[in-house]
Amino acid sequence: MDKIAGRNQVMEALKAGRKISRLLISEGSRPKEVIDEARRKGIPFEYVDRRRLDTLVRETHQGVVALASPVEYARVEDLLQAARSQQEPALIVALDGVEDPHNLGSVIRSVDVLGAHGVLIPERRAAGLSTAVSRASAGAVEHVKVARVVNLARAIDNMKQEGLWAIGLDGSADKMLWQVDFTVPTLLVVGGEGKGLGRLIGQKCDITARIPMSGRVTSLNASVAAALALYEVRRQRMNLLIR
Repeated sequence: MDKIAGRNQVMEALKAGRKISRLLISEGSRPKEVIDEARRKGIPFEYVDRRRLDTLVRETHQGVVALASPVEYARVEDLLQAARSQQEPALIVALDGVEDPHNLGSVIRSVDVLGAHGVLIPERRAAGLSTAVSRASAGAVEHVKVARVVNLARAIDNMKQEGLWAIGLDGSADKMLWQVDFTVPTLLVVGGEGKGLGRLIGQKCDITARIPMSGRVTSLNASVAAALALYEVRRQRMNLLIR
């Protein structure tokens, strides 16, 4: 079972219809919204000694822990269908070797906030969905479709066959981020921490672009780079709608 800790995370899981067997609430704590939602969903809860919650989870739990089934991965087709159902150009983020669960969670949060349709991750040498990812996403993992694939390079080829342009973030690219047309169906490809895009994945991209930097630090972490790029996509698409 997954252990979801924290009031916001538990609330998002409840709203999303996650299968929760029961809630554990520390004695003396009264998270009214969480309790009301649990009652509406018919999910049992019990009050326990706070030390029991401290033992169950390492992170801050705010007096609430949910025992839930693991988050299910989506299919790649589900990500594409999410775009079709909203009748807008697809926007999917592919992560090449992002191993830090906090980075993955932050990317998922940005995907939700900035209106992308899902995340594509490889099975090997990469972070997968976990309690740490859920917490870093501030509960967005309950709403964002995440597909896991055996071969990321092949998945990128398949996305391109579906009409998406594979646009990779690369610090050595000639084009600036804003010089790329993101109004087309887009697969935004982001490299891992410290390594950037792998050689094969970089070759699969139709276009690469860089985020200009002027400081002494020469790179951004994956989640920040993804958020900046997603904002640029959002900006271009909103401008198109205004016209």
